Amino acid sequence: MTALAGPLYYARMDTELSNLENRLEQLIGLYESRKVEMRGLRERLGALELDNRRLEEKLSFATEKLESLLDRLPEA
Repeated sequence: MTALAGPLYYARMDTELSNLENRLEQLIGLYESRKVEMRGLRERLGALELDNRRLEEKLSFATEKLESLLDRLPEA
């Protein structure tokens, strides 16, 4: 190795390491943002599932009430 090859080699290695560090920081940032997004989606899904159960209960109640009313109608 010549005297100039050593410093150039290390300078390139430092640049590559810096680039890798930046890419890793970007990936970690993306991971963290996706983690927050997934938490929000899970919460939203839970709320929608609860709403769905409530609507199913209302529909069931309305169906029972309608069937009860129909049973009380005189036969034509």
